[in-house]
Formats: sequence, structure tokens, C-alpha cells
Amino acid sequence: VFVKIAGNFSFPTWPGHPVGPKSSDRGLVIHGVLRMKSRESLVRLKEFQVKEKQRQLNQLQMMMAEFDRMTKELESQITFEEKKSGITDPSHFAYPTFAKAARQRADNLQVSVRELKIQQDAAELALEEVKAEYAKAAALEERDGGVRMRAWGFAGAA
Repeated sequence: VFVKIAGNFSFPTWPGHPVGPKSSDRGLVIHGVLRMKSRESLVRLKEFQVKEKQRQLNQLQMMMAEFDRMTKELESQITFEEKKSGITDPSHFAYPTFAKAARQRADNLQVSVRELKIQQDAAELALEEVKAEYAKAAALEERDGGVRMRAWGFAGAA
């Protein structure tokens, strides 16, 4: 049986217990329930943030790998074009236009990889910070869970 007290809060009653909590119980129960729910929400939020930062880091790594692959492919095409024309000097007037454009594209991809590396380093730092926050929130939740178990009189609660 639940008794509704103070708006939306309901409290369990049991045989031999007066209807509703005593005034001294009321604050403890309300604050305990609210603190428990806010800690659980905090843990879920931190867990989501860890997963999101990990996803972002993985995405950056995949982009870097893809850009490296594209660069190697372009360099292969450049080498083929240079062998076909017999001209390997990019400043030569008859240097193949395709090779010149491919070389510029490869250079741009390498610049992008360097910029992504900087972003990756920042993402790794952010991930470590969020992991530390998650561990702290989980430890608080675990500690509070043990306190609640002892307060409710469950056997074996440490």
C-alpha cells in the first residue's frame, strides 16, 4: 500500500506502521529517493558521454586511415603518370596535368591528416577526462547503493 504525501511523492506503508512517514522520516526518504535517482541519472549521463567520446575518437581514426589510403592511391597514380610521360619534375612545363592535380590533392590530404591528428589528441584527452568522471560517479552510486542496502536492513550488504 502506498500513501501519497507532499505532492507526487508516495511512501510504502506496512502493517503496524502509522499511515505515512513520521515528520523526521519524511526528509530522509524524500532526499534519499531524489539523491538516488539523480546519482543514477548522473551515472547514465557519464556512461553516454564516454560512449560518445569513444565514437568520436573512432570516427577520427577511421577518417585518418581513409585519408592515408587515398594518399597512397594518389601517389601510385602519380608514379604511373610520371612513368608514362617520362617526366618526373613537377616544375617541368610538360609535366602531366593529372599528376600535378593528384599531387596537390595528396598534399591536401596529408594536411588534413595532420589536423585530424591534433583533433585525435584532444579527443583522447577528453575521453580520459570523461572516463574519470564516469568512474567517480559509478563509485559514488555503488557506495550509496551499499548504504541504502544497510539502511533497509538487507542481509549481506557490505
